[in-house]
Amino acid sequence: MDFGQALAAMKGGAPVARGSWETGVMVVYQQGYPDGIPINGNTARATGLPEGTVCRFRPYLMLRTADGFVPWVANQTDLLADDWECA
Repeated sequence: MDFGQALAAMKGGAPVARGSWETGVMVVYQQGYPDGIPINGNTARATGLPEGTVCRFRPYLMLRTADGFVPWVANQTDLLADDWECA
């Protein structure tokens, strides 16, 4: 599928991956926290806000790697690829 179809699948709850990626590497849609959540110590140190401050987070994409999850932004190659599949 193309990236538009992959994005729709992610918004529907399915993880997706490129056909050429290693097994287990995938992108997921994180719905964010529009009503806010109390931030933990790591986020407090990074932002300079007191731990427990309620912050809202907008939706974003996360990449699952062998080491865990990281925020992810698609590059030109990913956006134009037609080898996306549900993981």
